[in-house]
Amino acid sequence: MSSPLILDVGCGLRKRAETVGIDINPRSNADVIHDLNVTPYPFPENHFDEIVCDNVLEHLDDVVKVMEELHRIAKPQARMTIIVPFYSHRNANTDPTHKHFFGVHSFDYFIEGTANSGFRYSESRYELLSVEFERGLPAGHWFDKVLRSFANRRKDFYENRLANIFPLRNLTFELKVVK
Repeated sequence: MSSPLILDVGCGLRKRAETVGIDINPRSNADVIHDLNVTPYPFPENHFDEIVCDNVLEHLDDVVKVMEELHRIAKPQARMTIIVPFYSHRNANTDPTHKHFFGVHSFDYFIEGTANSGFRYSESRYELLSVEFERGLPAGHWFDKVLRSFANRRKDFYENRLANIFPLRNLTFELKVVK
């Protein structure tokens, strides 16, 4: 059995081991140099078993178009990991190259059965496997640990009532491609 084919989108200088990296920057560690705002990407349909987007979607022009293109090049049932800055954290708003801001329900338009899925901005569909604040980040201070734990148990309450007072850094979405 062969290893899964994994795409690291916008890999920059931190391309994950044993992945195919794609990035616009010729000084990156990418295997494929390509402007991610330009579709189609240079890959065939149903090509990747897994796709990772680590802090890249917020820099791109059209999130819907990118999600459609990732759907096209992903195999059915492929897993996608999307890490984005959380909208209320200062780092989300500090970088002048950020064009989009993300909350807990930012991908609901692509997920069948959610409150926003009926709008049909896209025919691309995903299944939400999980969404988690600050997955894999060191918690540091005890307060940060408590806040992260609370926010991950009560996502909507945290986002609606506490996020602007006690902002967390990022969100990690785990999605599965539905074809």
